[in-house]
Amino acid sequence: MNGIEGKVAIVTGAGRGIGQAVALGLAEQGALIVANDLDQEPLNETLSQIEAMGGKGVGLAASVGDANIGTRLADLAVSSFGDVHLVFTAAGYTWDGMIHRMTDDQWQAIIDIHLTGTFRVVRDAFNVMRDNAKAAMDRGETPVARHIVTVSSQSGFGNLGQANYAAAKAGIVGLTRTVALEGAMFNVVANSVAYGAIDTRLTRARESQEERHGQAVLGIPKSRRDEMVGDLPMKRVGTVEEAAGPVIFLCSDQSNYVSGALLEINGASHIS
Repeated sequence: MNGIEGKVAIVTGAGRGIGQAVALGLAEQGALIVANDLDQEPLNETLSQIEAMGGKGVGLAASVGDANIGTRLADLAVSSFGDVHLVFTAAGYTWDGMIHRMTDDQWQAIIDIHLTGTFRVVRDAFNVMRDNAKAAMDRGETPVARHIVTVSSQSGFGNLGQANYAAAKAGIVGLTRTVALEGAMFNVVANSVAYGAIDTRLTRARESQEERHGQAVLGIPKSRRDEMVGDLPMKRVGTVEEAAGPVIFLCSDQSNYVSGALLEINGASHIS
């Protein structure tokens, strides 16, 4: 894709799943990667793969729920590579429950990670983008296009047992569209991708893995997952590579006039 080589990209959730696939895909296109994940071991694995392909990357192991995550990532990008051009916010997990049983802690934990975490990362990266764009404009130059891609979900339209996650993912769309408006004069474009069923630890059968995040058990009960897959038009979940491809496009110069969009990536499941 044109316009990615040499760009500095912040990717959260880069140690696993979609975030890792995007980090590797951008690195393959020549981007300089600032990778974030909660855990150091998977983060190191992503950085090792980037190095093996001849790319460059630095990492920060931290939660996107931390109050200073945005400034830490923006500062790391600037100190390591001098700028911020691309942002992709994939970090997150699910903690499901029917609304009549959902606790305040359960609600707030998901809002904090998905919506507030996305806000902080985007806000502080946007500050760098805006300042550098203004400097270019003051020199009489057209600022280079910069791209922000956030992660919403098909659940953002409403989903049984996911009041917290659905609210956060719907909120991310409004946040992103506002950033698109505020960034337009600085040549900063912002879009969201709404994923359906993609093969990650959040959508695999619980019985096939031992994945937890605090009190939350990740994955879907096998019987429910089998039913979900059977209802999908394509009768399969998407791969992380299929999830990453549209993001790579939205980070490229081919999408410089695409802003404020919500791109659904779900194998037609939302219209079936």
